[in-house]
Amino acid sequence: MGEYATLYALAKMNGRQAYILPEMHQQLAPLFRITLPVVSGNMYWSIPWRDYELHDWMSEEYRHIEGKYVRLTGYPCSWTFYHHLRQEILQEFSFHDHVKEEANRYLAGLRGQRRNVTYVGIHVRRGDYVRVMTKKWKGVVADKAYLEKAMGYFRAKYQEPVFVVTSNGMEWCRENIDASRGDVYFSGDGKESSPGRDFALLAHCNHTIMTIGTFGIWAGYLAGGETIYLANYTLPDSPFLEIFKPAATFLPQWIGIDADLSPPPLTHSG
Repeated sequence: MGEYATLYALAKMNGRQAYILPEMHQQLAPLFRITLPVVSGNMYWSIPWRDYELHDWMSEEYRHIEGKYVRLTGYPCSWTFYHHLRQEILQEFSFHDHVKEEANRYLAGLRGQRRNVTYVGIHVRRGDYVRVMTKKWKGVVADKAYLEKAMGYFRAKYQEPVFVVTSNGMEWCRENIDASRGDVYFSGDGKESSPGRDFALLAHCNHTIMTIGTFGIWAGYLAGGETIYLANYTLPDSPFLEIFKPAATFLPQWIGIDADLSPPPLTHSG
């Protein structure tokens, strides 16, 4: 989604026609009403492309990209590329009716007897991030305390919040998120195979609690309400900060809760 939105915005800035690859179309078209045309395989292989690498945030030189046939590379995911076109981006990422109806039907089923319900989507990124953040990037993923603080914010602010939890590590979520108040619902089975359904649920909530990763960022962007994110989740000397700018990733009005970077307690055997 970040690549699509960036391509869409940069093409407009440079007065060009944007095309997407079939692989991107296959990923996005089942969910969204995207409009960019797809470049055919034959055409793609016959064109002398000039590769143009982007870093993760907008730079002034991207307003003047030279060349007739340009292939953008890199992994851009920053609102600084496309936020000035927010309404157009939201239109591109508007859901097909059947996706929208399924998400709204699921959420309506959680309402119960509540009259003044506020839906808060929670995305907990686990999986490979648990190892990669600690081993490679000198960082952490969200812990139980972070989620309690974030949920506490919405419980204090809204009369009848309902929390909808999505994750690729649902077992961890069930063990670490307190559902005893009856306002927490664990969606799906936490398998990687249903990300589209999970994403649609999050995007149709009123507000968002994300942990780390672009899945949660885009859920918050589409939901459009308040978004709470995990802040300062790497040590200051982490190499991650060379390729990642928090200020260019999280919208200024989003609310950051600092991660706990203290070392885990030592355990003694024997």
